[in-house]
Amino acid sequence: MIIAPAGNVYLATGITDMRKSINTLGLLVEDVLELNPEGPHWFVFCNRRRDKLKILQWDTNGFWLHYRRLENGKFKWPRHPKDTVAMEITARQLRWLLDGLNWQNTVAHHPINGLKIS
Repeated sequence: MIIAPAGNVYLATGITDMRKSINTLGLLVEDVLELNPEGPHWFVFCNRRRDKLKILQWDTNGFWLHYRRLENGKFKWPRHPKDTVAMEITARQLRWLLDGLNWQNTVAHHPINGLKIS
């Protein structure tokens, strides 16, 4: 289980080669996303088949690299007209993404108004 990040969560939209290591992903964050990888933010990357994710996280004096591979199914990864941009999502949306849910829903359940208990 992943604990909620202290900062923001950024999806690196587009396709990322999952052979990339911590150093290369950090450079991708700096050069392509134009963000600082050494902060409280989490950066999420996905492969072409949308069955693997990597999360790059800075913690005090070093990086964490989380890796998730689905044995069945695909992640609901955003399609973006540009190659790779940083799309900010919430920690809740990240949990939904990791669980295979449609993280782009604005609410989990629709509110019920005027419910009468009989």
